[in-house]
Amino acid sequence: MLTSLLLAVVVAAGTPATEPSYQAEIARWRERREAGLKADDGWLTLAGLFWLKDGSNTVGADAASDIVLPKGSAPDLVGEFDFHAGKTSFQAAPGVTIQVNGQSLQQGTSPVLKADSADSPDVLQINDLTMFVIQRGDRYGIRVKDKNSEVRKRFKGLKYYPANEAYRVKAKFVPYNPPKMIPVPNILGQVEDTPSPGYVEFTLNGHACRLDPVTEGDSLFFIFKDLTSGKETYPPGRFLDTAMPKDGVVVLDFNKAYNPPCAFTPYATCPLPPEENKLGIAIEAGELRYGH
Repeated sequence: MLTSLLLAVVVAAGTPATEPSYQAEIARWRERREAGLKADDGWLTLAGLFWLKDGSNTVGADAASDIVLPKGSAPDLVGEFDFHAGKTSFQAAPGVTIQVNGQSLQQGTSPVLKADSADSPDVLQINDLTMFVIQRGDRYGIRVKDKNSEVRKRFKGLKYYPANEAYRVKAKFVPYNPPKMIPVPNILGQVEDTPSPGYVEFTLNGHACRLDPVTEGDSLFFIFKDLTSGKETYPPGRFLDTAMPKDGVVVLDFNKAYNPPCAFTPYATCPLPPEENKLGIAIEAGELRYGH
């Protein structure tokens, strides 16, 4: 009786009697994943990608512009991007108010804009639109985001396999010394040699598997394909993030495998799985394909 009363006091004081369940952890992860997609700067807001030509590139809602903005979202002529030798500058049209990184752009100035290959690109904003320069190999383009994009408005929500803790596996991490360069293709047909710090090996459903990650910030980033790809899951493959190795071990939770941005928008430039990461088993866990 005394034990029951003490437990009731502990719970009433706000200390949980038990640890959150694994199912609850996955549910919270899925909520954060969907919230990120739907955010004002999320992937669902992508509304255009325009590759720059050498010289002047006009931008505005006029259909004759080089960079055509959504109808009614901005003036017919917002300004022009000037691109030459890998450098992009912008000048606003007379009478147009536009911000660069939150500060109003002074009329008549033409700042050179940092691309997304830098730590953070320079962002132009007009009304509910943002624009910034992206670099993919030797190609440069303008990516447009729109808080009112049709893709965002029509978003139907994400679907998943039922969470299954059997797909949370501990993998042995084998470092490369020095890091190995692996060719990572993208949907543009480009291939970029990207350093991999090592590989992981694990057993899943009785099959020996191996994957090569790349480093992204302070985590490992896996791009993989399996036998569900093109059937239940997104055809080109899926992504998975993990913490860095600890004591030679990496935890791979495939219940947190997710679709690349290209599953939702034609304006992303997603990497594709390298040959090393095409698995001969079905990973029936994580995010299912979206729409068609």
